[in-house]
Amino acid sequence: MKTAAKIGLGLGGTAVLLAGVIAVRTATFKAPAAADLSGVKLAPAVAVDRALAAQHLSQAIQIRTISHQDRADDQPAEWDRLHTWLTATYPAAHAAMGREVVAGHTLIYTWKGSDPALAPIVLMAHQDVVPVTPGTEADWKHPPFGGVIADGAVWGRGAIDDKGSLVTLFEGAEILARHGFKPRRTVMIVSGHDEEVRGEGARAAAAWMKAKGIRAEFVLDEGQAVISDNPITGGPVVLIGLAEKGYGTLKVTARAPGGHSSSPPKDGGGVVTLSKAVTAIAENPFPMKFSGPGAAMLASLAPDGPPAIRMAVANSWLFSPLIVAQTAATPAGAALLHTTIAPTMLKGSPKENVLPQDATAWINYRIAPGDTSADVMAKAKAAVGDLPVDLTWVKTPDEPSPVSSTSSLGWKTIAAVAGDLAKAPVAPGLVTAGTDSRYLGPVAKDVYRFQPMTFSLAGTTMIHGTNEHLSLANLEQCVQFYARLIATAAR
Repeated sequence: MKTAAKIGLGLGGTAVLLAGVIAVRTATFKAPAAADLSGVKLAPAVAVDRALAAQHLSQAIQIRTISHQDRADDQPAEWDRLHTWLTATYPAAHAAMGREVVAGHTLIYTWKGSDPALAPIVLMAHQDVVPVTPGTEADWKHPPFGGVIADGAVWGRGAIDDKGSLVTLFEGAEILARHGFKPRRTVMIVSGHDEEVRGEGARAAAAWMKAKGIRAEFVLDEGQAVISDNPITGGPVVLIGLAEKGYGTLKVTARAPGGHSSSPPKDGGGVVTLSKAVTAIAENPFPMKFSGPGAAMLASLAPDGPPAIRMAVANSWLFSPLIVAQTAATPAGAALLHTTIAPTMLKGSPKENVLPQDATAWINYRIAPGDTSADVMAKAKAAVGDLPVDLTWVKTPDEPSPVSSTSSLGWKTIAAVAGDLAKAPVAPGLVTAGTDSRYLGPVAKDVYRFQPMTFSLAGTTMIHGTNEHLSLANLEQCVQFYARLIATAAR
């Protein structure tokens, strides 16, 4: 009994000590040291003609620069129309900037600064949009390529992704140029024409910059936004992507003799083999980790979150499994913490009574920083074991991007302008989709991903979806952001 009592007292003392450590760490917890933004001298607000900007976005939406999966369905003349429209609509900006065209339709603008010793900044927004899913046109409140201005918004495919950025970026540049702004630091605008199909435009722009010996101070592209109902704080938060996941699609092929379906083989044939392989891969996920940009976002916001979140993040050495479990409660949250595996396409026999000679599946991976495409291939091969399938990449995968700094000039400038406009805290984040900016990493010190638009979490679902629209308030906020960012960073 004495021994048991001693053990009990020892465990009790340990529990009290542990509780004390948790309480102290929680009470003293602060977000990771953030860059001091007080030294950033913000440019003043500009006068924005909201109605005119809305008309311009409406016109841009009506130009159908649609990138199809089958590029043969694209209409190059629409990109020519867009280029002509940009030149006519923004004469002061075009007079101030030089223009190059690479890879057919990708645009590179250069607004030369007076001090060539300063590395340029690069602002990006792509020209192309995704198609509207056939058969869903009637589900739209307004025609998807009508550019209708109604209910306090501009409606149509690309209103957000990414003509909203392209138009408002030029609106901001036009305002500055019209009022005689002369940059000290060179400003570049890179507008890819085929971002939605992982095309060649941005790669060509990066190659052009490399050949010219250009290394940007920072690059800013689409990626994250201001979330009005951030689940951690319950209020608005400016999320700026420090990195983005890699991208690769694995092709899984099961070869088989084929034949008539009336005499199936004992093993079920290629379709059965393929289904076993895909299931094996999907049921062997990458582990989730409380690390990287996703964890940095949680750590930055936890001090403003509920007590339970603050306690867990302050004591992640103990509670990281709980943090991971809670974050992974939603697919979007889980995607922040690991490489994702998504079987998306299947192909078998062309006829219901014919056994296929090959059955094929396509599995899309979004590769988290810290993993590589080689890791993905090794894990897939281990999962399928001795199943008779071939594993190949559809295209050479894009590796995860480097993680950009949160203490650099680029971060300070973008965070200061965005935070001032949104009147909200700023936090780093991870972009789980892909952007053109990944290709400019080798020609830039840092790459950031942020659209100056405010959305609820539910509102983000319209991107690539039905009823995509940009509110007039967001439209004006974007113009203000780009004008002030250029004037702040380049003066």
